[in-house]
Amino acid sequence: MSSPDNHPMNPSPIELNHRLTQLSSSLILVIASKARALREAGVDVCGFGIGEPDFDTPQHIQEAAYAAMQAGYTKYTASSGIPALREAISEKFRKDNQLEYKPGQIIVSTGAKQCCVTTMMAVCNEGDEVIIPSPYWVTYPEMVRIANAVPVFVQTTQENAWKITPEQFEKAITPRTKLIIINTPGNPTGSVYTKEELRAIYQVAAAHNVLILSDEIYEKLVYEDAKHFSLASLCPEAYDLTITVNGFSKAYSMTGWRLGYMGAPERIAKVVDSIQSHMTANACAFSQMGGLAALQGDQQCVEDMRLEFDKRRKFMFERISAIKGTKAVKPFGAFYILMDIQSYGLSSEEFSGRLLTEANVVVAPGIAFGDDSVVRLSYAAGMPMIEKGLDRIEAFCAKL
Repeated sequence: MSSPDNHPMNPSPIELNHRLTQLSSSLILVIASKARALREAGVDVCGFGIGEPDFDTPQHIQEAAYAAMQAGYTKYTASSGIPALREAISEKFRKDNQLEYKPGQIIVSTGAKQCCVTTMMAVCNEGDEVIIPSPYWVTYPEMVRIANAVPVFVQTTQENAWKITPEQFEKAITPRTKLIIINTPGNPTGSVYTKEELRAIYQVAAAHNVLILSDEIYEKLVYEDAKHFSLASLCPEAYDLTITVNGFSKAYSMTGWRLGYMGAPERIAKVVDSIQSHMTANACAFSQMGGLAALQGDQQCVEDMRLEFDKRRKFMFERISAIKGTKAVKPFGAFYILMDIQSYGLSSEEFSGRLLTEANVVVAPGIAFGDDSVVRLSYAAGMPMIEKGLDRIEAFCAKL
């Protein structure tokens, strides 16, 4: 029998997964944590960093979840979601998006993020490539790496309203390309693809047999003449190539409820369901009942929030456009705006770091989204804070 004396005094640490230890933490959540700490210390911080509606979840949704809890609806459900909610999502897809997804093609998950990750795991093999237009949502590259695939970034331009062109898409395709991610309305850009632009992207995907993950979480938040189109609705062939992801966080201000969903070709949905059954199993039972109430209840609450976001959007765009040395592409969706900071000669991390320490304003550095020339501001904050924060930003920029 060995004794403690036979063991080395300083054993080497046990190796972890080489690939997954390379994942980066969400810089946006790190920034949000810093801002929270400052507020708790009594600092008057204006926060434009995180994409979370400042509205309460509508009352009828809260009441439905509470009633479900009171009725004992606190147990496991089917991994892919309760039948009533999947039926309601199927009807929502049919009514809002002209998509015919049967309940068996729908997976309810713990957020749209989980839908995206499990989709990557379901369709990607080691070394497959996933095309990601840049600027991108911070989690896209990491979820591709989780699936042991390779993110391929395509830099979009302000001149094209931060949208990938079919020519750029085609140029990025290789024999290893498996999927492209399209996010419309977009985070962090606020861009909304037109039906014609989506059709051109689909045509390239179809020519090269590339799958499309269509992230439509901000679909209800579009402004002026912009309209949301689901890429899978363009034609039967587009439907067969597309996984449509959505959720409740943004439109219904349900970020903490962790409730998302996807519709996909049946063979993909089946694999995603199997993966989810071994990871988290079902989404929270009473959250699902809240989601059911959200879809089946009065939608005026969604419109009221959209109208308020629109006021803030217009105000923020006008104020940023008037600041000397900055410019922005007018956003037509979601609740973000990218502010160009190139004229100041600072990296996006330097700019956002100094803005926080010198002016107590939180913005997200563009490097987190793959573009160091910008910072992202969220207008999912009340108008008094927006006004005060933009005053501080203007004064800060004037000193640079």
